[in-house]
Amino acid sequence: MKAYFLSLGAGLLVGVVYSLLGVRSPAPPVIALLGLAGILLGEQLVPIAKRIFDRKEVVAFVTSDCADHVLGRLPANRKDEA
Repeated sequence: MKAYFLSLGAGLLVGVVYSLLGVRSPAPPVIALLGLAGILLGEQLVPIAKRIFDRKEVVAFVTSDCADHVLGRLPANRKDEA
């Protein structure tokens, strides 16, 4: 249930920002897609920063965990499935 309230809160915050910027909701497709891309990439900044400060491996994390989160699960190669 907590995730629903956080989602609602994030939506309200975005709505306030849209209002301050004078952008109508639903936003035009390009603005909406750029906003979603910003959200996906922004979600990865904190984990990356934590890894940098903890002196942990960053490149492997970005190419595996971040890529999976931002791009979604990519289709498997059919040759690998056989």
